[in-house]
Amino acid sequence: MAPVHHFETTITWTGNQGTGTSTYRAYSRNYEVLGEGKSATIAGSSAPAFRGDKSRYNPEDLVIASLSACHMLWVLHLCAEAKITVVEYVDSASGTMVLNPDGSGQFSEVVLRPTITVMEAGREADIAEINERAHHLCFIARSVNFPVKHEATVVVHGSGI
Repeated sequence: MAPVHHFETTITWTGNQGTGTSTYRAYSRNYEVLGEGKSATIAGSSAPAFRGDKSRYNPEDLVIASLSACHMLWVLHLCAEAKITVVEYVDSASGTMVLNPDGSGQFSEVVLRPTITVMEAGREADIAEINERAHHLCFIARSVNFPVKHEATVVVHGSGI
């Protein structure tokens, strides 16, 4: 039997401003995310377009961050296996969400744009293959029903690029 892993989080709504959800404007969309055994709480809200607090992470941010982090972790793993030394990895990921007339919505795509700094020159083709493989291995990307694209930039450490 294949290994199975379970994950748990607790979401606590912190937005009751005294009258609960008595009206649409009567409550805050703020919440906290806590994972079992985790040391930090994530402060969340809805997106500002939906009356949320722009200083807190919204679910859409967290979807994009999950995809980006999963891809990054696979790239790092595969680079280590391929003897490619990554010394910096920064991803400026973005997502597009489409709203429907009934108020529902869904992502139409997420684009990952990692800049991967490596020690070894001449391995750009290998890193392109690693990004493609990471995309197919990423647990989160395999679980969503919209395209997740990746547009990696490779920089050789010390090359001045």
